[in-house]
Amino acid sequence: MKKIKDPLKTIAKSLLSLSKKVEKIAKQADALMPSKPVPAAKKAVAKKTAAKKAVAKKTATKKTATKKTVAKKTAAKKTVAKKTVAKKTVAKKTATKKTATKKAAAKKKPPAAKIAPPKQLAVLDSVFDSIKRAKKGVTVAQIKEKLDLNAKQLSNALYKLSKKGKIEAKSRGLYFKK
Repeated sequence: MKKIKDPLKTIAKSLLSLSKKVEKIAKQADALMPSKPVPAAKKAVAKKTAAKKAVAKKTATKKTATKKTVAKKTAAKKTVAKKTVAKKTVAKKTATKKTATKKAAAKKKPPAAKIAPPKQLAVLDSVFDSIKRAKKGVTVAQIKEKLDLNAKQLSNALYKLSKKGKIEAKSRGLYFKK
């Protein structure tokens, strides 16, 4: 830090001296400038400002015109959007009537029990059986080798079994029956 402080101090001093010199030069320039502008120069300045004002008025009118056209376009878009929304709602109502009749027909049927696909049950059962048989617990690698499952299938099965409360992990990768 001390090494940095010294160069910073010298830079600060040099900047201070430079700012003083700039102020001195600015004062000298002010002294050289005439206090009253030349009348011809005044006329030129007045013409320039008048021209700038005219340009500003033109751009302002253009902007308001474009704003009005944009407003008209957005209003037209909104009306079109309202019409399409109305069409969609009519379509939804007819669709809901159709689905309501389908649901009524479906309600007459006895509710089907939600059962996982047989393959998934087979995987869960086989993983649970392999964990249940081992008294000292089973590692992920052992289950993978015995059942010939890919890592994702095994991971999902272990997660589901632990959520159901059938197995528990004593340590990372070592599973026991509860």
